[in-house]
Amino acid sequence: MAILTQSGRIALAEFVASQPIFIGWGRGDVSWGDNPPAEQITSTALLDALGYRKASRVKFCQPDSEGGIEVPTGKFSLVESPTNHIYLEFNFDFDNALGETLREVGVMVDSQPKAGLPDGQYYFTPDELESTGSLMLLEHRKPLFRDQGVRETFEFVLSF
Repeated sequence: MAILTQSGRIALAEFVASQPIFIGWGRGDVSWGDNPPAEQITSTALLDALGYRKASRVKFCQPDSEGGIEVPTGKFSLVESPTNHIYLEFNFDFDNALGETLREVGVMVDSQPKAGLPDGQYYFTPDELESTGSLMLLEHRKPLFRDQGVRETFEFVLSF
């Protein structure tokens, strides 16, 4: 039986980490209420995207029971050398999607903003992207209201 080796997993992680990585957030479907549906492995996009934010940090990490990064799959620590785990951090600004209710988030790889937008722009509306890229991670969540004075941060670890 063929397997994907550890070095192959690290190579995949290195490739993904070298690509433009964005998080998208959206309204989802109001009918989900407080019980969002299970995510589908065949999903390719958010249901009702509001905006996309470029990753604030993309780093390699490793499992560590004493690590400072805690996600639902465990604790991790940042490391300098490539591993098969990528830590992603996304920091939204106070005014991003202000007044909206979010029910879905997705990590997109190889997102491409349209030409002519300002250098240093990190937040994009759907019409400002040439391509949203490939959806790598999807999370349906309980409603999150974007209130004034709150800056949302999302953290994920992608493991290969």
